[in-house]
Formats: sequence, C-alpha cells, structure tokens
Amino acid sequence: MGKNKHRKFADNETFENMVQAPRTDLLENGLPLKGKWHKEFFKNDKPIVLELGCGKGEYTVGLGERFPDKNFIGIDIKGARMWRGARTATDNKMDNIGFLRTHIELIHNCFAKGEVSEIWITFPDPQIKYRRRKKRLTAPDMLDMYRQILTDDAIIHLKTDSQFLHGYTLGIVEGYGHKVLDSSYDIDRQKADNELLKIRTNYEGIFRDKGMTITYIKFQLSKLD
Repeated sequence: MGKNKHRKFADNETFENMVQAPRTDLLENGLPLKGKWHKEFFKNDKPIVLELGCGKGEYTVGLGERFPDKNFIGIDIKGARMWRGARTATDNKMDNIGFLRTHIELIHNCFAKGEVSEIWITFPDPQIKYRRRKKRLTAPDMLDMYRQILTDDAIIHLKTDSQFLHGYTLGIVEGYGHKVLDSSYDIDRQKADNELLKIRTNYEGIFRDKGMTITYIKFQLSKLD
C-alpha cells in the first residue's frame, strides 16, 4: 500500500464526520448509531439522505451544499476514495454531511426503520453478468433491504451511464409494484435544467469523456405489509 493511502486511512480515523463499520462488528452487534443518527451524530432532526457507492463523495457534498436543511451520508467501502469527501466537508465545516465506510449490503445493520428519507445511487457497477445480478444495487433483494430503513414516503434516485441498468431498474420497479416518479434516458436532452442532476462525480466525467449518455430514474417503493 502506498504512503498516500496510509495517510488517507490515518486521516479517516481522525475525521469526526467519518464512521467506519467493520463487517464482523456489524454482523455480530450492529452499528451503535443505529436509530441514533439524528440524536448522536447530526444532533438535529433534519431528514437523512444516503448516497450509496459514494466514491469520492462528490454527490454527497454537492447535495449538502444545496440542501442545508437535510443531512447527507455517503456510503462506500473504499476508504481512500471517501477521504476526499470527508476532507472537503471537514475543511468547509459542513456539519450536515457524514460518511459511513461499510459494505452497502449491510446498511440495514446501520439504520433503523424510518431513519432514512431518501437514497441516491450514483453510477454503480451495473453487474451485467447474470451470476452477479443479486449484486445490482436495484435488485429486488436490495430494494427490500432499503425498505427496512426508509420512511414510507421515501424517494430513491438512480443516476447511471448504463442503459442496461436503467432498463433493468425500470423493469424491476414496475414489475414489483413500486412507483416510477420520473425517468430519463438522456438527462442532457430531457433534464438539462434539473439542478439535482447537474452535480457531477469523477466517474460521470470519465463516462462523459467517452461520449456515454447519462440516465436517471426517480422512484418510490411500495409500503411493507
């Protein structure tokens, strides 16, 4: 491991806005902050919004800048990448932004029912191979897991360069009785004035440089029985 990564991991240990949750600890005990994010982490009752697979945290920080009346948590397992977002939020004293380093498939061990009001999924790996379909962040099992932590009226956003994942997600959402609120196969043509979609990540820049089209879906899950 390079010195730069070592430095970033060391910094992550000092950031007040960074929570690191090892897999074994979550499976055995759950996260101590579960059900207490408002009271003990943010120290307010503003709605909590998650960005799944946040990478360097560009979307988490961008949303936090635009919506000071909400709390934002970027989630990823790549600590060296997350360092950038945590560093930016720390330097700019953005107290409505946090980062959680853990595996996304374990977030139900990190949040209580109704603790999260919104989810952003930004440029995830589409996991095109059939044998990895359960790893897709909009797979049925993943959506069911999100329902365990979301409010009943919560919104989920998917922004992706993958036409495959866009179509797959529309099929899953509609096929499982959830509600599509908005959909665009090309945000530059159809959503050019949408401020939420103007935030760009490092990966989006790479995909755009390759001439790839950016798509978007906004949807709402059906209530648990």
